[in-house]
Amino acid sequence: MAQPVTLFHVSDIHFGVEDREAHRWFADAVARERPDAVVCTGDITQRATKRQYAQANEWLAGLGVPLTVEPGNHDMPYYNLVERFRTPFKRFDALAKAVNAELAFADLAIVPLRTTVRAQRRFPWSDGVVKKKALAATLAELERMADDGRYKIVACHHPLMAGPPGSPHNPTIGGDEAFAALARAGADVVLSGHVHDAFDLTFEVDGRPLRMVGAGTLSTRLRASRPSYNVLRYDRAAGLEVEHRTLLDG
Repeated sequence: MAQPVTLFHVSDIHFGVEDREAHRWFADAVARERPDAVVCTGDITQRATKRQYAQANEWLAGLGVPLTVEPGNHDMPYYNLVERFRTPFKRFDALAKAVNAELAFADLAIVPLRTTVRAQRRFPWSDGVVKKKALAATLAELERMADDGRYKIVACHHPLMAGPPGSPHNPTIGGDEAFAALARAGADVVLSGHVHDAFDLTFEVDGRPLRMVGAGTLSTRLRASRPSYNVLRYDRAAGLEVEHRTLLDG
């Protein structure tokens, strides 16, 4: 019988404007509890500099557990426009190659979806865009595992839907269509970050629920809440339990 799986979901750690206390708090929890994996949904750096990526590499590798990372809008070169347009994910891909582990669980699968692009017609370029090619790759992977019975998690940086059901504006271009397609393809939950505040929402597509869980930030770039991360516990019988943890003052 497969064992329950525990994942730590963290996002927006932003080396360059990191909250060092929050980083220690998270790393201590990883060392103490030894989750099966850490899932990081982007904005690993603030300006994608070589120094910030080196710091991120050292910190992530030092966690000592399997992990997987997705790129955020801050993880492409900010000052080097030639590199941003020619090879926008070169530095991120080097980090991912160094720290990513192949996560193989009997009852659970994690599938990436890229929502970051090098440029877009609107400004600023911070919000998400789901391109057809990126969505097709994710849908193909979900289709490949359609009949294997695993709980299917999609990991991306930008929330695919806007706020509570019925919110009027979705800042992620193509997000609504991508969310609906993922639901129809059998995804069970979508993990993301970007907004620096945690959330846990469920939407229905053709009568099928799809959960959307967002992690907060471990940086000094706070919005409405303190630094935080999520603990996900999955058991085939009980389903997915999400615990939101917030760093308290003092």
